[in-house]
Amino acid sequence: MTDAAPITAYIGLGSNLDNPHTQITRAFDALAVLPDSKLVARSPLYRSRAVGPPQPDYINAVAALHTRLPALALLDALQGIEQAHRRVRKQHWGPRTLDLDLLLYGEHTLDLPRLSVPHPYLSERNFVLYPLADIAPTLVLPDGRSLAALLEHCDRDGLVPVNETELTTGAVSGTHL
Repeated sequence: MTDAAPITAYIGLGSNLDNPHTQITRAFDALAVLPDSKLVARSPLYRSRAVGPPQPDYINAVAALHTRLPALALLDALQGIEQAHRRVRKQHWGPRTLDLDLLLYGEHTLDLPRLSVPHPYLSERNFVLYPLADIAPTLVLPDGRSLAALLEHCDRDGLVPVNETELTTGAVSGTHL
């Protein structure tokens, strides 16, 4: 890492194609070796209903990185990981092998053509808020809202913690994976 102070970035992970559990596990591994970055936390996995057109359920998680990469360089690195996982962007909110979203980049608010931070849907998605709370329960967003306050208005409808034993046996009940 360079001499600049690291920024804590939170990354949302999601997959609903080609063995989603493996996709997420490999994505955590890829995040752990990003240059000028250190993976400092990873949430438990959750199964969630898909947003958008009919498609299989997702496996979701959130990671925390300490990084010295500029926001757009981090976005490029995340998109490179997606491409390595054969991510194809055919349909908005469609099924995917891997989706990596830059949810928060320190205290920064960015509105760029390629990147909006905080992520525009962060406060609306239970599959982001609950895993985020698992690794950063006292988090306060750049606009001053606390994660705890957001969770007060976010139900767990369709969000189920993934039992690791079920994943290793291939018997994830009630899912379309």
